[in-house]
Amino acid sequence: MLKQIKFGLLATMLVALMASCQNSNSDVRDEARQAIENNAVQPADQAVQPAAQMAEAPTGPTTEISFEETEFDFGTITEGEKVSHTYTFKNTGDEPLILSDAKGSCGCTVPKWPREPIGPGETADIVVEFNSKNKRGKKNQKVTITANTNPPQSFIYLKGEVLPQGEGGVQVTQ
Repeated sequence: MLKQIKFGLLATMLVALMASCQNSNSDVRDEARQAIENNAVQPADQAVQPAAQMAEAPTGPTTEISFEETEFDFGTITEGEKVSHTYTFKNTGDEPLILSDAKGSCGCTVPKWPREPIGPGETADIVVEFNSKNKRGKKNQKVTITANTNPPQSFIYLKGEVLPQGEGGVQVTQ
């Protein structure tokens, strides 16, 4: 008999909880409808975009960028050595090329890029330096270049292997 009473109480509580949830959902739906009718809610296609996405889109005319090479293999070096490589690129479009940013995949990979516009048909360089301090093992460092191109980002890479000190290696600078 005690089990029947417990089951009855449990069933009653479950029915009451379900009814409460249904009323609550109904209230939420009514509030949402009211907000839409009062234009308090923006449609999804007009929702605010994260700042990172907005910054990537080019503003104004776009052009094209073409790299002589997008990957450089520095071979094998000893931990602590620095590798530097120059990537040459050309504005192959019809508008001035403006590089707004260049970022390495970590603080050990630092690009230096031209801040002035590169005219159509002109070439320029990005110099990337990789500091192997505390960076043992195989590496594939990426640099993301943001410019007034479509798509707005291009990528160049430095790769190679960093051996622990005492195991040898060759320092490469180009």
